[in-house]
Amino acid sequence: MTLAGKAIFITGGSRGIGLAIALKAAKDGASIAIAAKTAEAHLQLPGTIFTAAKEIEAAGGTALPIQCDIRDEAAILAAVEQAASAFGGLDILINNASAINLTPTEKTPAKRFDLMFDVNVRGTFLTSQAVIPYLKKSAAAGRNPHILTLSPPLSMKPKWFKNHVAYTMSKYGMSMCVLGMAEEFKRDGIGVNALWPRTAIDTAALQMIPGVDTDFCRTPEILADAAYLILNRDGKDCSGNFFVDDELLASAGITDLEKYSVKPGTTDFLLDFFLD
Repeated sequence: MTLAGKAIFITGGSRGIGLAIALKAAKDGASIAIAAKTAEAHLQLPGTIFTAAKEIEAAGGTALPIQCDIRDEAAILAAVEQAASAFGGLDILINNASAINLTPTEKTPAKRFDLMFDVNVRGTFLTSQAVIPYLKKSAAAGRNPHILTLSPPLSMKPKWFKNHVAYTMSKYGMSMCVLGMAEEFKRDGIGVNALWPRTAIDTAALQMIPGVDTDFCRTPEILADAAYLILNRDGKDCSGNFFVDDELLASAGITDLEKYSVKPGTTDFLLDFFLD
């Protein structure tokens, strides 16, 4: 398996899960565009598009940092065009950018509702829309194009909605993009899949949520390794799936997940949302 020579566009990849996926691909020598909003260091959120680019280059990849707010349609189109021009096309899109606000209905301000839907649903849809013409060219050239979205399996169980209706709807909106686009672009040979973690993942965003003990989390590298497996599968046959990280790794014979523990020896992990 290898992603050598592949041109990858990642949203929100200046830190966390997006950066981990980028670094995994960089080890193969992939070319990676990091399209994220953070161009200057933030006191609470470490990492910028430029520090991410340095890490990608150090890992063996080619990096293109692009400041991009995926709430802005024009910015998305410009970023995709810039990346495709720099790399001679695009083969893979990772819809990683996401906004989270875990509040009940009466405590969800309109601006937070709008942020989650603008980033999670609209951003995923518009970025996919902008990249698809390049992925069709990639498919025609036999380069195995993929769209991978970090979103959960769809479920209509009320328990996943009751505590944070707006957030759940926005994440399921991303998943519905996967469901629909997988079928829509099947004839074009574009693999469209979702990936979600079994446990909470130690990211800067998670650390900002009060009461979360990251000792009971796994590292972003578990999702990077799972994503790597998906992106190396034939998109013509592997599409429309809602993968869960540990199940996917197990299907590849990887069952010892100790190396992904934030605190070695942990057995009782904090579970993520949306999985029974």
